[in-house]
Amino acid sequence: MTEYDNIMLPSLREKEHEIATLPDDLMDQLKMVMQSSQQFQEMMMMYKCAIREVRTKAEVLNDEMSVRYHRNPISSITSRVKKPESITQKLLKKGLPFTVEAIMTNLSDVAGVRIICEFIDDIYTIAAMLAMQDDLKLIQIKDYIKYPKDNGYRSYHMIVEIPVFFSKGKTPMRVEIQIRTIAMDFWASLDHELKYKKDINPEDEEMIAAELLSCAERIAETDMIMQQIRMKLDAVEQHKKSTEIIIDE
Repeated sequence: MTEYDNIMLPSLREKEHEIATLPDDLMDQLKMVMQSSQQFQEMMMMYKCAIREVRTKAEVLNDEMSVRYHRNPISSITSRVKKPESITQKLLKKGLPFTVEAIMTNLSDVAGVRIICEFIDDIYTIAAMLAMQDDLKLIQIKDYIKYPKDNGYRSYHMIVEIPVFFSKGKTPMRVEIQIRTIAMDFWASLDHELKYKKDINPEDEEMIAAELLSCAERIAETDMIMQQIRMKLDAVEQHKKSTEIIIDE
């Protein structure tokens, strides 16, 4: 253990409707501390390995369904490990000590995998298939598709625990899985870009929030229409196959 491994954050908690922040110079110091800590580096490596395990599971399911059903429900898979400053802010907001143990015990979204599907029903299919795997423990589900956030955000979130085998033995690691359609991902990316990376005044922010909510509702409607079109095409294809079988007989 190094001198950096048990640095404590100020004993602060997030106030209601406020975001806990640190001065830039202190944030830079904590970031350097995290990057220079051997324990922190090992922890980040472990989260990256957990991401690899989850990605492999999703890729295997996609390959299987490609052969079995002649279509790929997964359009793309991306992943990330939270940056040191994001981890620090989350510890600060929760009033937690600045330790590797506190991170691994209390933060469930340090490792994240995002699975992009073409259709809404693919989301629930992939989620169910992942949840059924006996070496994956389902910790929490948040269905923001059936119950969107107030700003219009839609996605299906799963917190899972997956065993990862290292030289010292098996370690259960938590990973957040976000599953969404291409349209949902498009909206979420623009929402983040427009709202969180621009310096806008309160009046313009309120107007933009209303417009983004309206866009989210239209995108959700489009997702449903595309789902219905695919189901109609599947029904036509199934009817065609049934007719061919009757003729052959």
